[in-house]
Amino acid sequence: MAIKVGDRMPEGTFGIMTKDGPGSLSSADLFRGKKVVLFAVPGAFTPTCSMNHLPGYVKHAADIRAKGVDTIACMAVNDTFVMDAWGRDRQVGDKVLMLADGNGAYTKALGLELDASSFGMGQRSQRFAIVVENGVVRQLHVEAPREFKVSAAESVLKAL
Repeated sequence: MAIKVGDRMPEGTFGIMTKDGPGSLSSADLFRGKKVVLFAVPGAFTPTCSMNHLPGYVKHAADIRAKGVDTIACMAVNDTFVMDAWGRDRQVGDKVLMLADGNGAYTKALGLELDASSFGMGQRSQRFAIVVENGVVRQLHVEAPREFKVSAAESVLKAL
């Protein structure tokens, strides 16, 4: 069952790249006491994700933060090394926190998985954005298949 507005975010762990190499971040540490925009993409380096989705959040990071958002985080079912390389390639700097959901466990806990086997990508995440306040879902923007509208940075910024 998919997560919905009013639900608490599930417990879990994300892979992150630290200055010392691969590390982890708990969902509790990500969400506790903060307002977070978590957006997810089907895959790093894929066309819409690389050319539009992630760059939109980088471009509008200051405006989103001005609405009281503490953290903007991008999640994909990719490993920590891929997420780090993608973040460097797209020059996210400290504007967007890159989160690896390598085995798709967090995506599955959200109930927002996507079977992209027909594209040779296996199990991935649907494209979505969630506004979370202190661990509780306040807004949920899940894209229809093959769409890129409601989870775009511009759309989420208007909704904040």
